Amino acid sequence: MSRSGADLALLLLGGFRTLVDGATSELAARGYDDFRPTHEFAMRAIIAGADSTSAVGRRLSVSKQAAAKTVAVLVERGYVSSEPDPSDARRNRLQVTARGFDVLREGEAVFEELRARWEEKLGAAELAHLEASLATLVGDAAVDAGAPGWVGQDTPTT
Repeated sequence: MSRSGADLALLLLGGFRTLVDGATSELAARGYDDFRPTHEFAMRAIIAGADSTSAVGRRLSVSKQAAAKTVAVLVERGYVSSEPDPSDARRNRLQVTARGFDVLREGEAVFEELRARWEEKLGAAELAHLEASLATLVGDAAVDAGAPGWVGQDTPTT
């Protein structure tokens, strides 16, 4: 049975949603009920060198205002710190906190568990083939937060 391009897009989106929704639910069960996928994207951008709100916005291809809202939530919840930049008093420097690294590690563990469930359903060889095919189609940069082009990044900020 041949599928349409729209079907392919919906299948990929459905796979993504299944993984993200499962991870969000499991993280909530592990005590991180205030953490959302957008938060991970922003924190990975910070780890990759986006140390200001403007840089986070550029890295994620969102407005400075949208980045500022996300960063404010991350700071409020203790996942990111925002301290005055010693070299420029007009800006604050962002850093992921120990709590932020904890939730990222938990998230990685959850995704490993979800991947194992997919492997049980498909088999190791089929899942490896799916992953290799997706890497061929989208490139390895799709999973490298420091790579140009990650999450729509226009220009490197590191």
